Amino acid sequence: DSAVGAPMPATVVKVVAAAGDQVKAGDVLIILEAMKMELPVRAAVDGTVRVVRCREGELVQPGEELVEIESPAQQAPALLREGEQD
Repeated sequence: DSAVGAPMPATVVKVVAAAGDQVKAGDVLIILEAMKMELPVRAAVDGTVRVVRCREGELVQPGEELVEIESPAQQAPALLREGEQD
């Protein structure tokens, strides 16, 4: 899993992503506001949003996990090619 954290103390202005959403690296997940500036928090990897750990209006701290993303490799079971064994 890949966790996306807050870069600095900030207020959550908008939660764009929801659990179950398919996201690509670079997609905006959360919009924070700090020092009168909006800071988009983006996905670092492609995958499925597993859980959103913040809500609009909440004050978050640096490094606090905001969103957890499950990458496609973690979602699909490993497939064996014909003739291979566990």
